[in-house]
Amino acid sequence: MGLFSNQFANVVEWEEYRDDVLFWKWSNKEIKKDSKLIIKPGQDAIFLYNGAVEGIFTESGSYTIESQIIPFLSTLKGFKFGFNSGMRAEVLFVNTKEFTCNWGTSSPIRLQAQGLPGGLPVRSNGKYSFKIDDYNVLIEKVAGVKKQYLVEDVRGRIKGILDGLLMKWISKVGGDVFNLMAQATEIAKGINEDLDMELRSIGLAMTDFQISEFTYPENITKRADQAAEYTMLGDMGRFQQVKMVDAMTAPGGGNTSMGNMANNMAGSMMGMQMGMMMANQMVNGVNNMNNAGGNAVAGNGTAPKFCPNCGAATNGAKFCSNCGNKLI
Repeated sequence: MGLFSNQFANVVEWEEYRDDVLFWKWSNKEIKKDSKLIIKPGQDAIFLYNGAVEGIFTESGSYTIESQIIPFLSTLKGFKFGFNSGMRAEVLFVNTKEFTCNWGTSSPIRLQAQGLPGGLPVRSNGKYSFKIDDYNVLIEKVAGVKKQYLVEDVRGRIKGILDGLLMKWISKVGGDVFNLMAQATEIAKGINEDLDMELRSIGLAMTDFQISEFTYPENITKRADQAAEYTMLGDMGRFQQVKMVDAMTAPGGGNTSMGNMANNMAGSMMGMQMGMMMANQMVNGVNNMNNAGGNAVAGNGTAPKFCPNCGAATNGAKFCSNCGNKLI
């Protein structure tokens, strides 16, 4: 049965698997001929000998080291495995899936804007995706000195340069600084290219970069909205009319104090508007009567319905009960 007949067989697999780990290194253990290699879905297994890649296994399943792995590895350059001894090799398990992370500016970036000497503070957020691309570069730059590499490690690397890239591509693309979403696709494309170049230096690759929104300080957003309304309506008078209509047609808000306040405000504004309309109608009526000389003139035997002097109703009297003007 050989040297290892009385020893327990080893299982070479990714122990304590975590979904946020890019790779995990099985090392410092002796692989026996009767060991098994277990590769789970979404994993690749890379055999390393003296720091060099000797074999890459990409199909998930369970493999017997002696009958399935050794014959393959023994044909590779530089790999020596005696049938009467164990093998001091390393196995790098790689997570092959695509990782997706949220991102956001660590602090507001200040963009040049007319009328704002200190610049316009802007925040932004979105998502990006990446995956392992080049095993050889990954091993040389990262896996050679680390037992595992986390998604958080990649996030930290990207976070350190993202704000600068955002400013670079906003300036490069240009356009209205108050409507950056109109250029969001082009800005995101440029950032994706730069981040891809950065990650490829450690064996990773960017697969996507998206910008969800740009946000501005609340007071600046409010002023921009008001300016847009003024431009759309053309003058302050029309703006006030729209505000009045909005107040009158706004939902009451139920039985809450805020809803009652809204109802009272709308009722007051409606009453004031109706009063103004009625007053205007009365004044117009009096003016029309004055211009026309009233419904009748004094001295024709018939009193006018309204006093031509003050506009009060006469009720058929000879003298106006309000100003004393003679009506007949």
